[in-house]
Amino acid sequence: MGFPVKISGPVAYRERPGRGMPLVALHGIGSNSAGFAELLPHLPQSCRVIAWDAPGYGASQPLAAAWPVAANYAEALAGLLDRLGIDRAILLGHSLGTLMAAAFARRWPDRVEALVLASCALGHGVSPGAALSEGAKARIDELQALGPEAFAAKRAPRLVRDPDGHPEVVALVAGNMAQVRMPGYGQAARMLASGRLLDDLAALAVPASVIVGTGDMVTPPQANRRAHEAIPGRIRGPLIELPGAGHAIYQQEPAAFARALAACLDQTLPVANSVQAASQGMTG
Repeated sequence: MGFPVKISGPVAYRERPGRGMPLVALHGIGSNSAGFAELLPHLPQSCRVIAWDAPGYGASQPLAAAWPVAANYAEALAGLLDRLGIDRAILLGHSLGTLMAAAFARRWPDRVEALVLASCALGHGVSPGAALSEGAKARIDELQALGPEAFAAKRAPRLVRDPDGHPEVVALVAGNMAQVRMPGYGQAARMLASGRLLDDLAALAVPASVIVGTGDMVTPPQANRRAHEAIPGRIRGPLIELPGAGHAIYQQEPAAFARALAACLDQTLPVANSVQAASQGMTG
């Protein structure tokens, strides 16, 4: 069973058919939907999996705003789910995708069964239109100066723990990263600059868990612990730290990541059911 690219309106995505609650995967700033292909064999074969190409990535059209915020990406995701007839899903966000997933869950909690955040990008808290954060500016400048392939060759090893010992993982990461283009990457970098993940997590009303690699140098474990602590206690799921994984966690350790994902959902889905029942009781 493949993982083919499909187009729905302005958004491209990949889908593996299945039944039950769909898993919707949101990639990071240097990746795309194809990055989740390594994870698929380790997920239950019955699970429906949808991985989007964020606006400005792959065949997805860029957003209209030069400096979009996380909520703009969340709106694009809502449109995709509407067109696919998906009322409710499990959201899996990685890195920049955690900002998108949290923004979506904050605005549409009734559409999120559970939230799993991997390698959390906290954002830089810059007001849109202000001076770019140093990290975001460096990303844009490097891509424009080097071009996608050299840019990927420079940045990809940092996403992998012990890159010299895992050249095949570095090649996977670099292959996906070499597909980034402007203006989509620039929009994503600006969104990262203005992101405030902790604020969105503190306002959540759906169960959320965090997974991070102990060798993550981009969004290190301590940042992920801050994200985990920001989730309200009654809906806070597990924090799982995976030994042997860097930032490209589901590509470097796909089997271990799939087990961690299952463990998070085993704990949070019962919470989701109780939260939903309580909400229905208050409105019924």
